Amino acid sequence: MLVAFSVSPMGGDPSDGSVHEAVAAAVRIVRDSGLPNRTDSMFTTVEGEWDEVFAVVKAATLAVQAFGPRVSLVLKADVRPERTGELSGKVDRLEAALESPSDAG
Repeated sequence: MLVAFSVSPMGGDPSDGSVHEAVAAAVRIVRDSGLPNRTDSMFTTVEGEWDEVFAVVKAATLAVQAFGPRVSLVLKADVRPERTGELSGKVDRLEAALESPSDAG
């Protein structure tokens, strides 16, 4: 499965509104997990089995709790049993489709 998530503290006290230190703490947990992952400007996506992926999401969320009294967590999951390598496989298939001539007209 793939799980894309965004976790951020709420109600903390950074004067500039930045949450990069808290996000770094979460991403560090993800990268240390050893699971395939990718981080972009909005989400971190992790690939693995249910229990291992959600254990990482929980640990990342707990790491962010140290930065404020509340935590916002947004999740999106693509559950496809028996599939692996989809973190890059989905993007590879998209890129191949973009390179092919379109039949749409």
